[in-house]
Amino acid sequence: MTIFGLKNCDTCRKALKSCPSATLIDVRADGIADRMLEAALAEFGEILVNKRSTTWRNLDETARQSDPLALLRAHPSLMKRPLIEAEGKLYLGWTKETQAGLGVG
Repeated sequence: MTIFGLKNCDTCRKALKSCPSATLIDVRADGIADRMLEAALAEFGEILVNKRSTTWRNLDETARQSDPLALLRAHPSLMKRPLIEAEGKLYLGWTKETQAGLGVG
């Protein structure tokens, strides 16, 4: 299981604590592979872009209108977190549904 997020994100830390065998990929420090971003965008659409984040609020209107993939490539911390890949399935956020799908919580 791989958790894509930020090492300083409280929600990502909760997910990692509940799934101790998971690997955390810090998207700010390590980046995220294009194929993973593309798969996540195909699965979740524009909700993958966290429009409540500080990063989003600091973008100008032109940048906000950019293609979501280009935005996430340029600003990986703009991704809603955590993005979890487990056994070929993707989960977004640390919701009850995600926890149930992963068999934790």
